[in-house]
Amino acid sequence: MTHTLVSKTSKITKGTIHLEGSKSISNRALIIRALSKQDFSIDHLSISDDSNILQRLLAQTDDVYDAGHAGTCYRFMTAYLALQSGSQTLTGSARMKERPIGPLVEALRTIGADIDYIENEGYPPLQIKDFDQDRYQNKVSISGGVSSQYLSALLMIAPQLPQGLTMHITDTLVSRPYLEMTLRIMQEFGVDHEWINEMTIHVGPQSYQGKAYTVESDWSAASYHYAIAAFSEEAEIELHGLFQDSLQGDSAIADIATAFGVQSSFANNVVTITKTKDSKPKELFEYDFIRQPDLAQSVAVMSAGMGVYSMFSGLSTLKIKETDRILALQQELAKVQVFLSLLPKKFSPKSDEDYYAINGAATAEEAPEIETYKDHRMAMAFAPLGLLFPIKILKPDVVSKSYISYWDDLKKLGFSLVRSDDA
Repeated sequence: MTHTLVSKTSKITKGTIHLEGSKSISNRALIIRALSKQDFSIDHLSISDDSNILQRLLAQTDDVYDAGHAGTCYRFMTAYLALQSGSQTLTGSARMKERPIGPLVEALRTIGADIDYIENEGYPPLQIKDFDQDRYQNKVSISGGVSSQYLSALLMIAPQLPQGLTMHITDTLVSRPYLEMTLRIMQEFGVDHEWINEMTIHVGPQSYQGKAYTVESDWSAASYHYAIAAFSEEAEIELHGLFQDSLQGDSAIADIATAFGVQSSFANNVVTITKTKDSKPKELFEYDFIRQPDLAQSVAVMSAGMGVYSMFSGLSTLKIKETDRILALQQELAKVQVFLSLLPKKFSPKSDEDYYAINGAATAEEAPEIETYKDHRMAMAFAPLGLLFPIKILKPDVVSKSYISYWDDLKKLGFSLVRSDDA
């Protein structure tokens, strides 16, 4: 099985990294450009698999659309195709067919979309036909507790509807920063919105205004470099292309990392992350990831590597990602003598919320083999442990889903990478 042996002998890390464009921002800009029917330039576009797949689907003329393993792409294309003429099939990988799409489909049907399930109710693939103007209504209710991408998909097509859309969110909104990102990007392209109350958004009928656009670098990608800095005795890493006033909720990693002895300074769209010999992590760290679930793996491994007892909540969406990320973390952290455990309700600060404890300090006598479960974030979150001891990352090419140059960037920071392609 293909694997990469990751290690680093020097505990001092210095370097300059030019991060790739944000996948999340890129995918929203691509959908908005397609909806606007204007061919404006998008600079620093993500070169990730997900964004490449979305570009291909938006450019194709065939009526069978295969989103592969790209979850965001699948959800955004479901709403986009609902407004297109003709009949299209939207399918994906085997894992994609296990990821729920029902809440978005039901919401789209409510406003007039004609969508059928081809195989299993509530899951891809889908048959999407002409939008039924006679059934159109401009109000919809949808749960915010499964994925904010459903809400973002609806909001981006809202200005194209005859009377716009009023969307009521029925329960706890997960990953709220991603929804706020969508609305801010829509504003940048001339589409206004109104929060009628804390749970209701109205977008009136409007037209997107095309303009040249530059995509910010990816803050979730930055999180792996924060882990590298945390595991170093001394570190000074420049990350280019990141905005202090960021659209991305994952910029919270700059604040989170202070608990692990890592500091950030900003200047001219560059963040410099530093750690000094006298930096000390907290003994106890607690965080609710409901707003930044994509940081959970990075911070879990950071906790493990630093031996910081941590308590996490807000992990509900991790079970429906590329893999069950909670189970994957439990299995792989155990290989380095760290345990991620669900706390009994009597020990949970809020009885209606699941809390997980991370206990132990990562150690290994021989290089542990880390399964990646076809999940890019598993590979990138665990690789920084190579600063502490050699570690094998299985199927390392999975990083291409979001951060193609990840392994090259680790080399720039002094890591040794030995690839094996044994059968």
